[in-house]
Amino acid sequence: MTPMPDPALKDRVAIVTGAARGIGLAAVRRLCQDGARVVAFDRPEADFSAALAAGQVAAHRGDVVEAADWHAAIALGVSLGGRIDILFNNAGIGGAIANVLDYPEDDFDRVMAVNVKGVYLGLKHVGRHMQANGSGVIVNTSSVSGFGGSGNIFGYAASKFAVNGMTKSAAVALASQGVRVLALCPSPTATEMMFQLERRISPDDPEAARPRLAQGIPMGRYGTPEEVAEVLAFLVSDRAAFMTGALVPVDGGTLAK
Repeated sequence: MTPMPDPALKDRVAIVTGAARGIGLAAVRRLCQDGARVVAFDRPEADFSAALAAGQVAAHRGDVVEAADWHAAIALGVSLGGRIDILFNNAGIGGAIANVLDYPEDDFDRVMAVNVKGVYLGLKHVGRHMQANGSGVIVNTSSVSGFGGSGNIFGYAASKFAVNGMTKSAAVALASQGVRVLALCPSPTATEMMFQLERRISPDDPEAARPRLAQGIPMGRYGTPEEVAEVLAFLVSDRAAFMTGALVPVDGGTLAK
Protein backbone atom coordinates (compact mmCIF):
# COMPACT_ATOMS: atom_id res chain seq x y z
CA MET A 1 0.00 0.00 0.00
CA THR A 2 1.37 3.42 -0.96
CA PRO A 3 1.45 5.77 2.05
CA MET A 4 -0.87 8.75 1.91
CA PRO A 5 1.07 12.03 1.78
CA ASP A 6 0.67 14.40 4.71
CA PRO A 7 0.04 17.86 3.23
CA ALA A 8 0.98 19.49 6.54
CA LEU A 9 4.63 18.48 5.95
CA LYS A 10 4.82 20.15 2.55
CA ASP A 11 7.83 22.47 2.37
CA ARG A 12 8.97 21.69 5.89
CA VAL A 13 12.73 21.26 6.08
CA ALA A 14 14.30 18.11 7.51
CA ILE A 15 17.84 16.98 8.21
CA VAL A 16 18.31 13.20 8.01
CA THR A 17 21.61 11.67 9.11
CA GLY A 18 22.78 8.32 7.83
CA ALA A 19 20.67 9.26 4.82
CA ALA A 20 22.36 7.39 1.99
CA ARG A 21 20.99 3.92 2.78
CA GLY A 22 18.86 1.81 5.08
CA ILE A 23 16.44 3.48 7.46
CA GLY A 24 17.85 6.92 6.65
CA LEU A 25 17.21 6.52 2.93
CA ALA A 26 13.70 5.20 3.57
CA ALA A 27 13.09 8.28 5.73
CA VAL A 28 14.32 10.62 3.00
CA ARG A 29 11.95 8.99 0.53
CA ARG A 30 9.00 9.08 2.93
CA LEU A 31 9.50 12.73 3.86
CA CYS A 32 9.85 13.66 0.21
CA GLN A 33 6.52 11.92 -0.50
CA ASP A 34 5.02 14.37 1.99
CA GLY A 35 6.57 17.29 0.12
CA ALA A 36 9.31 18.04 2.65
CA ARG A 37 12.68 19.44 1.67
CA VAL A 38 15.50 17.28 2.97
CA VAL A 39 19.18 17.69 3.79
CA ALA A 40 20.66 14.20 3.38
CA PHE A 41 23.64 14.12 5.77
CA ASP A 42 26.08 11.22 5.46
CA ARG A 43 29.76 10.41 5.27
CA PRO A 44 31.88 11.96 2.51
CA GLU A 45 32.32 8.60 0.77
CA ALA A 46 28.60 7.72 0.78
CA ASP A 47 26.65 7.21 -2.44
CA PHE A 48 23.90 9.85 -2.40
CA SER A 49 22.37 8.96 -5.76
CA ALA A 50 19.27 7.20 -4.36
CA ALA A 51 18.63 9.97 -1.81
CA LEU A 52 18.98 12.72 -4.41
CA ALA A 53 16.49 10.94 -6.66
CA ALA A 54 13.82 11.04 -3.94
CA GLY A 55 12.69 14.65 -4.37
CA GLN A 56 13.77 18.03 -3.03
CA VAL A 57 17.02 16.77 -1.51
CA ALA A 58 20.41 18.40 -0.97
CA ALA A 59 23.40 16.22 -0.12
CA HIS A 60 25.60 17.19 2.80
CA ARG A 61 28.85 15.26 3.11
CA GLY A 62 30.22 15.34 6.62
CA ASP A 63 30.78 13.64 9.95
CA VAL A 64 28.13 13.67 12.68
CA VAL A 65 30.87 13.79 15.35
CA GLU A 66 32.06 17.20 14.11
CA ALA A 67 30.18 20.28 15.29
CA ALA A 68 31.31 22.25 12.22
CA ASP A 69 29.58 19.73 9.96
CA TRP A 70 26.36 20.15 11.93
CA HIS A 71 26.55 23.93 11.52
CA ALA A 72 27.02 23.43 7.77
CA ALA A 73 24.03 21.06 7.62
CA ILE A 74 21.84 23.60 9.40
CA ALA A 75 22.98 26.37 7.05
CA LEU A 76 22.16 24.18 4.05
CA GLY A 77 18.71 23.44 5.43
CA VAL A 78 18.05 27.11 6.07
CA SER A 79 19.00 27.84 2.46
CA LEU A 80 16.35 25.32 1.34
CA GLY A 81 13.46 26.73 3.34
CA GLY A 82 14.44 29.32 5.92
CA ARG A 83 14.49 27.04 8.99
CA ILE A 84 14.87 23.46 10.20
CA ASP A 85 11.58 21.84 11.19
CA ILE A 86 12.63 18.18 11.55
CA LEU A 87 15.79 16.34 12.55
CA PHE A 88 16.00 12.57 12.13
CA ASN A 89 19.12 11.82 14.19
CA ASN A 90 19.62 8.42 12.62
CA ALA A 91 23.32 7.81 11.88
CA GLY A 92 24.76 4.87 13.77
CA ILE A 93 27.16 1.93 13.61
CA GLY A 94 27.03 -1.58 15.04
CA GLY A 95 30.55 -2.08 16.35
CA ALA A 96 32.21 -5.29 17.46
CA ILE A 97 30.50 -8.53 18.42
CA ALA A 98 31.94 -9.09 21.89
CA ASN A 99 30.97 -9.02 25.54
CA VAL A 100 32.25 -6.49 28.06
CA LEU A 101 35.36 -8.55 28.92
CA ASP A 102 36.50 -8.86 25.31
CA TYR A 103 35.18 -5.64 23.80
CA PRO A 104 38.00 -3.70 22.05
CA GLU A 105 38.57 -0.26 23.53
CA ASP A 106 39.06 1.45 20.18
CA ASP A 107 35.81 -0.05 18.93
CA PHE A 108 33.99 1.15 22.03
CA ASP A 109 35.28 4.67 21.47
CA ARG A 110 34.19 4.62 17.82
CA VAL A 111 30.67 3.37 18.61
CA MET A 112 30.26 5.97 21.36
CA ALA A 113 31.49 8.72 19.06
CA VAL A 114 29.00 8.04 16.28
CA ASN A 115 26.02 6.69 18.21
CA VAL A 116 26.21 8.97 21.26
CA LYS A 117 28.27 12.07 20.49
CA GLY A 118 26.73 12.33 17.02
CA VAL A 119 23.22 12.28 18.50
CA TYR A 120 24.23 14.74 21.22
CA LEU A 121 25.62 17.22 18.69
CA GLY A 122 22.44 17.02 16.62
CA LEU A 123 20.30 17.57 19.71
CA LYS A 124 22.44 20.48 20.82
CA HIS A 125 22.91 22.43 17.61
CA VAL A 126 19.64 21.70 15.81
CA GLY A 127 17.86 21.99 19.16
CA ARG A 128 19.23 25.51 19.61
CA HIS A 129 18.03 26.45 16.13
CA MET A 130 14.56 25.04 16.83
CA GLN A 131 14.41 26.71 20.24
CA ALA A 132 15.06 30.07 18.59
CA ASN A 133 12.20 29.40 16.17
CA GLY A 134 9.86 28.11 18.87
CA SER A 135 9.07 24.81 17.16
CA GLY A 136 10.53 21.62 15.75
CA VAL A 137 10.70 17.85 16.12
CA ILE A 138 13.78 15.72 16.74
CA VAL A 139 13.58 11.94 16.41
CA ASN A 140 16.61 9.89 17.45
CA THR A 141 17.20 6.34 16.25
CA SER A 142 17.62 4.05 19.24
CA SER A 143 16.98 0.28 19.35
CA VAL A 144 15.32 -2.46 21.34
CA SER A 145 18.91 -3.08 22.49
CA GLY A 146 18.55 0.06 24.61
CA PHE A 147 16.08 -1.65 26.94
CA GLY A 148 17.92 -4.73 28.20
CA GLY A 149 21.20 -6.58 28.25
CA SER A 150 22.44 -7.57 24.82
CA GLY A 151 25.40 -9.82 25.64
CA ASN A 152 27.68 -9.77 22.64
CA ILE A 153 26.90 -6.30 21.28
CA PHE A 154 28.10 -4.53 24.40
CA GLY A 155 29.12 -1.20 22.83
CA TYR A 156 26.04 -0.90 20.64
CA ALA A 157 23.67 -1.67 23.51
CA ALA A 158 25.42 0.81 25.78
CA SER A 159 25.14 3.50 23.12
CA LYS A 160 21.41 2.94 22.69
CA PHE A 161 20.78 3.17 26.44
CA ALA A 162 22.54 6.54 26.18
CA VAL A 163 20.32 7.60 23.28
CA ASN A 164 17.23 6.74 25.30
CA GLY A 165 18.47 8.83 28.21
CA MET A 166 19.40 11.77 26.01
CA THR A 167 15.99 11.62 24.33
CA LYS A 168 14.11 11.86 27.63
CA SER A 169 16.37 14.55 29.06
CA ALA A 170 16.17 16.69 25.93
CA ALA A 171 12.40 16.23 25.72
CA VAL A 172 11.97 17.60 29.24
CA ALA A 173 14.39 20.48 28.62
CA LEU A 174 12.83 21.58 25.32
CA ALA A 175 9.13 20.90 25.81
CA SER A 176 8.37 24.45 26.97
CA GLN A 177 10.31 25.80 23.99
CA GLY A 178 7.97 24.19 21.45
CA VAL A 179 10.42 21.43 20.51
CA ARG A 180 9.44 17.75 20.69
CA VAL A 181 12.05 14.99 21.10
CA LEU A 182 11.36 11.27 20.61
CA ALA A 183 13.17 8.05 19.78
CA LEU A 184 12.40 5.22 17.39
CA CYS A 185 13.42 1.82 18.76
CA PRO A 186 13.54 -0.78 15.98
CA SER A 187 14.21 -4.46 16.40
CA PRO A 188 16.56 -6.01 13.80
CA THR A 189 15.75 -4.37 10.48
CA ALA A 190 16.70 -5.40 6.95
CA THR A 191 19.60 -2.99 6.54
CA GLU A 192 23.30 -3.29 5.82
CA MET A 193 24.04 -3.25 9.56
CA MET A 194 22.15 -6.52 9.99
CA PHE A 195 23.53 -7.98 6.78
CA GLN A 196 27.06 -7.28 8.05
CA LEU A 197 26.20 -9.03 11.30
CA GLU A 198 24.92 -12.04 9.34
CA ARG A 199 28.20 -12.17 7.40
CA ARG A 200 30.22 -12.06 10.62
CA ILE A 201 28.22 -14.87 12.21
CA SER A 202 28.06 -17.10 9.12
CA PRO A 203 30.60 -16.00 6.48
CA ASP A 204 29.92 -18.94 4.16
CA ASP A 205 26.14 -18.63 4.25
CA PRO A 206 25.05 -15.28 5.76
CA GLU A 207 21.34 -15.87 5.28
CA ALA A 208 21.60 -18.96 7.46
CA ALA A 209 22.12 -16.63 10.43
CA ARG A 210 18.85 -14.78 9.81
CA PRO A 211 16.43 -17.19 11.55
CA ARG A 212 18.65 -17.14 14.64
CA LEU A 213 18.76 -13.34 14.69
CA ALA A 214 15.03 -13.05 14.08
CA GLN A 215 13.95 -15.72 16.56
CA GLY A 216 13.49 -13.20 19.35
CA ILE A 217 10.96 -11.20 17.30
CA PRO A 218 7.41 -12.50 17.90
CA MET A 219 6.40 -11.65 14.33
CA GLY A 220 9.26 -13.90 13.18
CA ARG A 221 11.02 -11.57 10.73
CA TYR A 222 13.14 -8.47 10.42
CA GLY A 223 11.38 -5.15 10.06
CA THR A 224 11.85 -3.15 6.89
CA PRO A 225 13.30 0.36 6.62
CA GLU A 226 10.01 1.51 5.13
CA GLU A 227 8.06 0.31 8.19
CA VAL A 228 10.34 2.36 10.44
CA ALA A 229 10.08 5.40 8.15
CA GLU A 230 6.29 5.22 8.25
CA VAL A 231 6.31 5.57 12.04
CA LEU A 232 8.80 8.43 11.71
CA ALA A 233 6.41 10.23 9.35
CA PHE A 234 3.72 10.05 12.02
CA LEU A 235 5.97 11.21 14.86
CA VAL A 236 7.18 14.32 13.00
CA SER A 237 3.67 15.26 11.90
CA ASP A 238 1.11 17.41 13.66
CA ARG A 239 -0.86 14.21 14.37
CA ALA A 240 1.69 13.50 17.12
CA ALA A 241 1.65 17.05 18.48
CA PHE A 242 1.18 15.95 22.12
CA MET A 243 3.94 13.32 22.03
CA THR A 244 7.38 14.03 23.42
CA GLY A 245 9.91 12.01 25.38
CA ALA A 246 8.49 8.71 24.11
CA LEU A 247 10.67 5.74 23.17
CA VAL A 248 8.60 4.21 20.36
CA PRO A 249 9.18 0.53 19.53
CA VAL A 250 8.97 -0.60 15.90
CA ASP A 251 9.84 -4.12 16.79
CA GLY A 252 7.36 -6.81 15.77
CA GLY A 253 6.43 -7.33 19.41
CA THR A 254 9.95 -7.79 20.80
CA LEU A 255 9.48 -5.53 23.82
CA ALA A 256 6.05 -6.98 24.57
CA LYS A 257 7.60 -10.20 25.84
